[in-house]
Amino acid sequence: MSLPSFRFTSAADIRFGRGAALQAVPDLAQLGARVLLVHGATAQRVRWLEQALTAAGCDVSGYAIPGEPDIAMITSGVAAGRDRRAQAVIACGGGAVIDAGKAIAALVPARRPMLDHLEVVGQGLPLEADPLPFAAIPTTSGTGAEVTRNAVIAVPDARRKVSLRDVRMLARLAIIDPSLTDGCPRSITLASGLDALTQVIEPYLCTGANPMTDALCLSAIESGMRGLVTLMTREDADARDAMAWTSLCGGLTLANAGLGVVHGLAGPLGGLSGAAHGAICGALLPHGLAANADHAAGETRHRIAQVCDSLARVLSTQPEHALAALEAWARDAGLPGLEAQGVSEAHRRDAATMAASSSSMKANPVSLDEAVLRDIMERAR
Repeated sequence: MSLPSFRFTSAADIRFGRGAALQAVPDLAQLGARVLLVHGATAQRVRWLEQALTAAGCDVSGYAIPGEPDIAMITSGVAAGRDRRAQAVIACGGGAVIDAGKAIAALVPARRPMLDHLEVVGQGLPLEADPLPFAAIPTTSGTGAEVTRNAVIAVPDARRKVSLRDVRMLARLAIIDPSLTDGCPRSITLASGLDALTQVIEPYLCTGANPMTDALCLSAIESGMRGLVTLMTREDADARDAMAWTSLCGGLTLANAGLGVVHGLAGPLGGLSGAAHGAICGALLPHGLAANADHAAGETRHRIAQVCDSLARVLSTQPEHALAALEAWARDAGLPGLEAQGVSEAHRRDAATMAASSSSMKANPVSLDEAVLRDIMERAR
């Protein structure tokens, strides 16, 4: 069997395991003497890292990202990085924090305005200067942003979420320490976990799938689903480890293969409504997969059947009922539908039009028209 040609790029140094974050401090300190530490709303959650970096000889300044990053947050963060003459950026937090840190590291040395580099709403120009050294330490299992080459940024004036993208934005160090996710609130675990699950399913189905991404995706679908089911009933270290692995696999594969209809719709819906990305993906996932199955043939249909087999084994059902079982399980676990998330009929109508220009939709394995996209969202409401 001949194999297709493909390219696979990722973070320079990926470290996975419990305790990996503290063990990596000496190498984090080598990124730069003056560090901008990007974190979530509560600085106390990264105090351990600030203290460890300070003890290693770094001058550490904190910068908070209290929600999903937007133009204003990134602009302010870039100003903070320049004012403090940061030599490196370390982001420790959820996907929003990591995307923000990635963007700030990219734009501190930039000579052009941010909009010149943003996709869709800007010119999408490549960076003219190398980003600052960047390291990512996720504290949730969902986006896989620690190993992707883009940062998603909300543009409120355009009611869009768009990407700043450059291969040089890949982290120097990506440290996945599952212990940092222990005790994550149940609702965040559910939404971020469904995002992680989506991000190992869509790259397995999309047009850019290749042998490397296939190897990472298929087993992670079942282990991720099993881990998430466990975590909805009890705290469990092995399940946290499984979800951290699934999230990492999702980041690696989406960056090298692409995504599909779920993310093609989730991006516009998030920008229009402000709803959380993971919860949107979770609500859309079974219906996006069903729409693809209805229009698929050949290898794509076979791959969707494999996904359904994996889900069915965990959800104790037959493969033909796997998508309905997934929707029912997620709702029973507390995932709200789109309307309960604040996604209105107008948002859904506009998103069906806007999705056509999204990079995720271009990789979907089958062509879906606006009527089908509207139906997916209607079923997810």
